[in-house]
Amino acid sequence: MTTGTPVSRPTVTPTALTKGFWEAAARGELVVQRCSCGQLRHYPQPMCPTCHSVEWEWVPLSGRGSVFSFTVSYKAFHPAWTGRVPYAVVAVELEEGVRMMSDLPAEDTDAVAIGAPVEVFFDPQPDGLTLPRFRLVRGR
Repeated sequence: MTTGTPVSRPTVTPTALTKGFWEAAARGELVVQRCSCGQLRHYPQPMCPTCHSVEWEWVPLSGRGSVFSFTVSYKAFHPAWTGRVPYAVVAVELEEGVRMMSDLPAEDTDAVAIGAPVEVFFDPQPDGLTLPRFRLVRGR
């Protein structure tokens, strides 16, 4: 059992390049970049790795996908996870083909499996950011 003030997750500082992603998350919307060539990409990048264009826009995604890969950690990599071990970290393949990383809620750790359906949810943080995270979809 831990005592004292809970430790917050590590945070990010939005940049000019990532600002649109974080603003969309605060609205409860999952977005990624779409290049002028049509290629979707995440994480945000200034230039398309396919055609090298610097022209892109933010587009919404469904927020639905499946577990592409996962690991279960039995040791906290940061003090914020000390009370959460074991916890699962997943690579999610979204319906649109983009992959994202997320930790799962504690109740999903024992049920995670490759191919398991997941959906996005939005987790407000003490620093004011909202994290898009994924959870298992039950009963599909």
